[in-house]
Amino acid sequence: MIPTSLLAALLSATATAPPPALESGYHTPPAPIARILAAPPTPMVRVSPDHQTMALLGRENLPSIANVSKPILRLGGYRIDPATNGPAEVRVQWLDSLSFQDVASGKVTPVRLPAGTRFFAPDWSPDGKRLALIVQQPDGLVLWVAERDGTARPLVTGLNAAFDAPYDWTPDSRALIVRRVRADRGAPPVASGTPTGPIVEESIGRVTAARTYQDLLQNAADEALFDHYFTGQLERVPLDGSAPRAIGAPGLITRFSVSPDGRYLLTETLKRPYSYLLPAPLFPTVISVSTLDGQPVKTIADRPLADDLPVDFDATVKGPREVEWRSDAPATLLWAEAQDGGDPKANVPFHDRLWMQAAPFDAEPVKLADLQNRFAMILWGRGDHALVIDRKWKTRTERRSAVDPSKPGTARLIAERNYQDQYGDPGKPLLEDNAAGKPVMRYTPDGRALFVSGEGATREGAFPFLDRQELADGKATRLWVAKAPYYESVVALLDEGGSRILTRRESAKETPNYFIRTVKTGKAKAVTAFTDPAPIFAGVTQKTITYARADGLPLSGTLYLPAGYEPKRDGPLPTLLWAYPAEYTDPKVAGQTVDQGNRFTRPRGGSHLFMLTQGYAVLDGPAMPIVGPNGTEPNDTYVEQLKADAEAAVDAVVKLGVADRHRLAVGGHSYGAFMTANLLAHTDLFRAGIARSGAYNRTLTPFGFQSEQRTYWQATDIYTKMSPFTFAHQINEPLLLIHGGADDNQGTFPVQSERFYAALKGNGATVRYVVLPNEPHGYRAMESIGHTLWEMAHWLDRYVKNAPAPVAGGRPEER
Repeated sequence: MIPTSLLAALLSATATAPPPALESGYHTPPAPIARILAAPPTPMVRVSPDHQTMALLGRENLPSIANVSKPILRLGGYRIDPATNGPAEVRVQWLDSLSFQDVASGKVTPVRLPAGTRFFAPDWSPDGKRLALIVQQPDGLVLWVAERDGTARPLVTGLNAAFDAPYDWTPDSRALIVRRVRADRGAPPVASGTPTGPIVEESIGRVTAARTYQDLLQNAADEALFDHYFTGQLERVPLDGSAPRAIGAPGLITRFSVSPDGRYLLTETLKRPYSYLLPAPLFPTVISVSTLDGQPVKTIADRPLADDLPVDFDATVKGPREVEWRSDAPATLLWAEAQDGGDPKANVPFHDRLWMQAAPFDAEPVKLADLQNRFAMILWGRGDHALVIDRKWKTRTERRSAVDPSKPGTARLIAERNYQDQYGDPGKPLLEDNAAGKPVMRYTPDGRALFVSGEGATREGAFPFLDRQELADGKATRLWVAKAPYYESVVALLDEGGSRILTRRESAKETPNYFIRTVKTGKAKAVTAFTDPAPIFAGVTQKTITYARADGLPLSGTLYLPAGYEPKRDGPLPTLLWAYPAEYTDPKVAGQTVDQGNRFTRPRGGSHLFMLTQGYAVLDGPAMPIVGPNGTEPNDTYVEQLKADAEAAVDAVVKLGVADRHRLAVGGHSYGAFMTANLLAHTDLFRAGIARSGAYNRTLTPFGFQSEQRTYWQATDIYTKMSPFTFAHQINEPLLLIHGGADDNQGTFPVQSERFYAALKGNGATVRYVVLPNEPHGYRAMESIGHTLWEMAHWLDRYVKNAPAPVAGGRPEER
């Protein structure tokens, strides 16, 4: 808790506080932020398939800027570490310790790993007896296996993780299929500094629109590097120590999985020609099945470069896609195939069709079901039952249908809903791995119903539940529900009837921990004892506030107040509103409020909630809905609705007496940064703004952005009016721009902030532009995050906390 005397000092800092320095070097954030950032994160937990053991995975803290700045290659939409042939540092959640905890007894067995080991992608074997993990070494990645008795050993070196986690367990848990660097690869190609000619691209009359992707191939040298680093060789690696065995030929193998019976291998492989406008997943692709010895069996798809997709969010490739194994059958494939040519605007009765084909794959595929919307997922269960979900982006519609794989051809609609509707979310069936390690739905012992869990969102809060849902009519019977003051979610069922469950429980004051709960009696036994990583925040108060927009739309946000603060004694505080707009098609859904009072909140990384330690109130996530009812486009009135949202939020916190109307700031990251710039351009509600890694000129994202599907040429006026760059001359409040110098997010190129800064500077605005070297869209390095928080605190102190009194007419003086 912050002592009252310290809080008073924070609130009464003099107006002569020095401006942020312009000298080079990283700055340390003010106390106690640096100490909180240095605290070790809470471990991750992975429960074994048999629910008997939990893997406790220690997480590395924020990496150093030296690690973030290691050489990387940006190829085909991927970022890789050429030294290890794995993902770049910033794209991995590194783990640094491992223990196994017996769920029933609580006994913890540490795993003996070499000092300094860092690893990622842990995965239980189907039988739950051991855990595979990928260990980083200076010159490559090594596959290790850890046993539940605490022993661990390396299996094979030279993994190729350029695409993703490069292994899959065989169903019998006796071996792993691994993608390795090909043995004869040789040295990487070296590009000549002297060009051999111009780079030429050409399009002759075809519509080939593409969104603003990052990290694309740029020339022949990049193509050679892509081939070198991404080509892998699949091998079968037994656990008994016998030699690995190659499977098929090397290739650009993006995905692979073993059939449930362990006889076949499904692979997706890229081929030329590549593209300089599209990422690798849209390159020409061959989807095929082979035996586990590598003998070709069946080609499911051989599709060309997907450079003719419409820009609509439901657009998709022609031909078979999303091919997967049926989890509950020995070796049966399922895939989706568009019936609209991949164009969701086509007027057809069904937009997708699902096909099945069983081994030995020589019979014609069988139609499982026709879908009105785009296929989203299938949940497998048993021979006579599976659940298919399809969705339509334009209307935010979700349809759930039951299908009978033994009688394919029809789908029985179970539910149709707006998938943004939190109150009406029925939850989803619980999944657990079967003996082959494949996910299947969990049925009740009588076989007539499913176990279903969900968030249980209500106005009073989210209270997760466990239901019995009848297969015949979809009727749900509540078996258990979390009770205030807790948010407690179902992790796993510990017996056939669901009378004992494993849950993860938290409250506003209690750290998330795992419990064994008896459903009938309500008794709960703690399994883990994780502690508060930032106890200084224990005194912070949080409250969900509700209010209404001028048009009556209900809104809400979570108000955080500093530890030790008392409104009557201390008066109104300088306040930061940190938000992120969202688009809706239904006002009733847009206005839903879910109280967050039973959630445990501790800031990590570059969280704006750290400003609570500096004497600020924070309104976190004030709703900024942009609604397009009855088929209208939400963005047609984006600016008007955004202003109304912000005005309502400001009025609410001022009316509560905790915010000073003349000491308000607004901020956001990514689309929240875009929001911030627009609010400064179109309102005088705020004294200053903080915009991190945003996009400000929508002509630079001409083929759609965020939830906007129309192109610049279809909605030129909307793109222009929504771009704060257009109104840079109207921004007369101080604006702090921060951007990662190596932003990897679609559309938020660093040039967005660079040119916006130039526009603001050229129009005489007060603006500061901070580039964080080598940082992606989400900042990772300890030094970068510390400096970001230092910048935010100094900016708010200078232009908000110590803002001069308003002059006649109500507008504050400019400094």
